Amino acid sequence: MKVLVIGRGGREHAIIWALKKSAKIKQIYCAPGNAGTAQLADNVDIGELEFERLVTFAREQAIDLVVVGPDDPLAAGIVDEFEAAAIPVYGPRKNAAEIEGSKIFMKDLLRKYNIPTAKYETFTDYATASAYLKQQPLPIVIKADGLAAGKGVAVCFTAEEADKALAETMVDKSFGAAGDKVVIEEFLEGQEMSILAFVDGDTVRAMSPAQDHKQVFDNDKGPNTGGMGTYSPLPHIAQSIIDESIENIIKPTARAMVSEGRPFRGVLFAGLIITKDGPKTIEFNARFGDPETQVVLPRLQTDLLDIFLASIDGSLQDIDIQWSDEAAVCVVLASEGYPGSYPKGFAIEGLDKVSEQEALVFHAGTALKDGQVVTNGGRVLGIVGRGSDIAQARTNAYEAAERITFQGKQNRTDIAAKALR
Repeated sequence: MKVLVIGRGGREHAIIWALKKSAKIKQIYCAPGNAGTAQLADNVDIGELEFERLVTFAREQAIDLVVVGPDDPLAAGIVDEFEAAAIPVYGPRKNAAEIEGSKIFMKDLLRKYNIPTAKYETFTDYATASAYLKQQPLPIVIKADGLAAGKGVAVCFTAEEADKALAETMVDKSFGAAGDKVVIEEFLEGQEMSILAFVDGDTVRAMSPAQDHKQVFDNDKGPNTGGMGTYSPLPHIAQSIIDESIENIIKPTARAMVSEGRPFRGVLFAGLIITKDGPKTIEFNARFGDPETQVVLPRLQTDLLDIFLASIDGSLQDIDIQWSDEAAVCVVLASEGYPGSYPKGFAIEGLDKVSEQEALVFHAGTALKDGQVVTNGGRVLGIVGRGSDIAQARTNAYEAAERITFQGKQNRTDIAAKALR
């Protein structure tokens, strides 16, 4: 088979790495890809939102399957475009991807179907939102309604922080049109957990859970990022909590989407928080998480292509999906200044000093310049250590991460520490 993976980040590199293990695949293309995907696939210089060019390329190359990585093209209807061209594609249609594309849609869906989430109100007017905000207890959470590259969420501990976050979102348009509407919701306390699931309508096959680290600095300090590291499994979280999350949140949400005439096919990602009242929903994403994918897929023992194809032909419930007992820890190496503005184009040294037996190196924001791999994004690389337990995987990840250098490199030093306390 010939497969086209759409995207340019660490998630797409990890998906391609997993697909390469399938004996059924002859060739993989990645549009537009990065310096890492170029080692495993043929990069194609077409952007994720250039639907017409992507469909034309898939036709010309007789692509057998398209896999969509990022949120923006899904929200814009890329799956509908490929389906209209009769090209097999893995991912949710536009009306199903709205579960990520609009936080207001997602929250209203959960409220309608009594699925556990934080109390909230939604606003389209700054003055009304500001007046409501002044009456709420602190801390409080302010979220831009639309897609904001994982950064449109502010957890505010003082009235000043809350006022600033609301004004930046709704008045200054820090996140563009994504901030035209906002969700203001109660702050929930507890450990966070990510559960990704292969979903086809009301069939839900949950993956092994992971835990992300959103804040840029150690001890969960600083502004939110797209994710500074992850690990899987979660030995410190009871299986009963994981099962409760799947049965009371993910499965009911999949059924709710079917009831709403928006059946979901693809990867449904639940961002959860384990409160004293049980697990509650923070967010849903309509695709593989980044950097969760980088620790979940290395633990998948079943052929990923078989899972994609089973979802498309309606036989997902019949496939036997197996997971390794091995642990995986991903440490993200980021550019100086991220998640704010940051320079690009610095040479990355030491990539040749890490073998795949020691750690997996998934490229996120990289490019090739005159034969040299250089930085080309905020999150540059995801270094994934594997081992018999979290402690060993963590050691392997950090040892490999130390061997790789570039100007301004920053990373957290406490990824997966919560699992070892």
